[in-house]
Amino acid sequence: MDDSMDDDVFEATEDTRLRVTADHPHSNTPSPTGYRNYQPPAEVLKLCQTDVIEAVEPKIHKTILLGDSGVGKTSLLVKFDTGKFQSGNFSATVGIGFSTKVVSVDQTKVKLQIWDTAGQERFRSVTHAYYRDAHALLLLYDVTNKISFDNIRAWLGEIREYAQDDVVIMLLGNKADCGTDRAVRREEGERLAREYNVAFMETSAKSGQNVDLAFVAVARELKYRQNGQKDSNTFSVQDYVRQQSERSQCPPCGT
Repeated sequence: MDDSMDDDVFEATEDTRLRVTADHPHSNTPSPTGYRNYQPPAEVLKLCQTDVIEAVEPKIHKTILLGDSGVGKTSLLVKFDTGKFQSGNFSATVGIGFSTKVVSVDQTKVKLQIWDTAGQERFRSVTHAYYRDAHALLLLYDVTNKISFDNIRAWLGEIREYAQDDVVIMLLGNKADCGTDRAVRREEGERLAREYNVAFMETSAKSGQNVDLAFVAVARELKYRQNGQKDSNTFSVQDYVRQQSERSQCPPCGT
């Protein structure tokens, strides 16, 4: 088929270029769009001049809370999401649910999609399905429940089997406001974390101890990895946690 399309939209003749230059002395350079005399709309020019351009939607980082039933995963998520502690006992989480929270890290937005999982054995197969594409895992035990701490090794074994090799893992000793009801010493949690080379801190959904810090530390690590600094020495989530963790005594026990 004979191509009879007129190409002068994109290729101006010498006479046309001279005429355009004469009419517009500053138009020596062709428009990058290929259209003669093209001017962007006024609103576009205004945005460019004022740098008021909508920020790109941040990447969603899937973050999963893991641990035995009753260790306080739901309480921790509610405290971080709303800033409130819901007194009384939660009914056990059935299956899995999630909440989304945006965390600011050095003037950068990190979007966490935080999944709250059921700790009961009968729901474990459901939880496994969510491991594979997770970016971060927060593994909880209850410092007043030695069995929940003893089960951490089994949880870490499942993480190794089902999760990605580069997933961010943080071990949390929850209910650290327990006072005399404590059954697991802080040093035991620290020792286990060193053994598995994961970050560690103690938290309390009731007092708020280290709740925000736990998620911010994970968000920082995810931000650095997203920026291609995974193998850089510029940031270590373990060092950051050690530097920022509160060392104060705990108030009376709660969830």
